[in-house]
Amino acid sequence: MILLHRLNHEEEPFHLNPDLIAVIEAHPDTMLHLTTGVKLAVSETVNEVVAKVLDWRTQIAYRALRLVNS
Repeated sequence: MILLHRLNHEEEPFHLNPDLIAVIEAHPDTMLHLTTGVKLAVSETVNEVVAKVLDWRTQIAYRALRLVNS
């Protein structure tokens, strides 16, 4: 799960399963289009969301490799 903030609600973070993200757009606000049809406006930039997703996926791969090699 990645930690994000709804646009104009920075004090209320939420966690999102990044596997649900279908499209990320900036118009100029960052909009996440989920596979469920839900659209979310978040305060993070597109690059920040992408970095969080990449970090999350890297952590999962690292943990999986550690289990295989132990």
